[in-house]
Amino acid sequence: MEDKYSNYHIDTRCIHSGQDPDPVTGAVVIPISLATTFAQRGPGVLYSSYEYSRSGNPTREAFEKCVAGTEQGKYGLSFASGLAATNAIIGIFSPGDHIITTDDVYGGSRRLFSRYASPKQNIEFSFINTSDLNEVRASIKENTKMIWIESPTNPTLKISDIAEISKIAKEKNIKVFVDNTFASPYCQSPLELGADAVMHSVTKYIGGHTDVVMGVVITSDLSLYEPIKFLQNAIGGVPSPFDCYNALKGMKTLHLRMKAHSKNALKVAQFLEGHEKVEKVIYPGLPSHPQHELARKQMKRFSGMITFFIKGGLQAARTFLTSTKLFICAESLGAVECLMEHPGIMTHASVPEEIRGQLGILDSLIRLSIGVEYVEDIIGDLRQALEKVNI
Repeated sequence: MEDKYSNYHIDTRCIHSGQDPDPVTGAVVIPISLATTFAQRGPGVLYSSYEYSRSGNPTREAFEKCVAGTEQGKYGLSFASGLAATNAIIGIFSPGDHIITTDDVYGGSRRLFSRYASPKQNIEFSFINTSDLNEVRASIKENTKMIWIESPTNPTLKISDIAEISKIAKEKNIKVFVDNTFASPYCQSPLELGADAVMHSVTKYIGGHTDVVMGVVITSDLSLYEPIKFLQNAIGGVPSPFDCYNALKGMKTLHLRMKAHSKNALKVAQFLEGHEKVEKVIYPGLPSHPQHELARKQMKRFSGMITFFIKGGLQAARTFLTSTKLFICAESLGAVECLMEHPGIMTHASVPEEIRGQLGILDSLIRLSIGVEYVEDIIGDLRQALEKVNI
């Protein structure tokens, strides 16, 4: 899957990688191929590389090539959801293997790791603070096979040093996978920093329009690509051609949207940091972020996710979340519209309360996904909602 646009800027790769005009019709937009099966000239003699749509589909392949191109990877593999992609990755490991992962990893990933992969597949997990390189080193065992990094994390936006962790892992022949969902391919390039593979929930920034549920894995490592490709086909958790078509449309404007998300989010974070009813703001682009310098080093932009702690606890959070006019209270993130949620009640409710407390996912924590609306309208909506909060 060599990308002939690999030497072009990512702005160009988003539009052109995997998306050459159709060789038969000249169509500029990749067609939606709905065929479930493909004719053969004779038994086992294919017209092309396609035989059955679960195994391969032209629209899906175009998307996989495009997203691989934006991450500067050789291979892309798409799935029906981000968790389906994560499950396929876990599926390449064996009973008795040990995996190190970020302690405040996405709640759905933690649920998959701790309540399925651990008891059912007998895979051992260590949930640690991957922002601490000493803790990463100390957590490595003889049977450690993978380090799963989420950076920035969901929802506390901790940053891990992908380049340094990759160096540590390579000394021990350990694979490094990065969940790059919060950053998107535009803001961060884990493969260039030394990671072995990247995973995205396409549902978020890549799709970008709240109309696709998908996941994707990108790698240049053939020893990872082949077993994950096998599981993609064998387990069958593949996306529909229509979803791939929509995701491709999202890719064409990813660079434009991420610039707007990042620009708006920085202004919103600065506004919140100066508000009297806000206790604390976490945003990698703020100098107050504990890993701000690391974020500047490994991120091109700081994306559109903001976490803040509102004064007044749970009641204040509820008042705020029911008082906005522009922000929509909903799970998910990374779309053109502003979304907000309460992780403790919504996306991370499956994480035990005690662990949420240890991770700082408190009742006062609110997560914002900043959209691409006019920034003064965004700030105005937050201002009027905060005015309704009594502390």
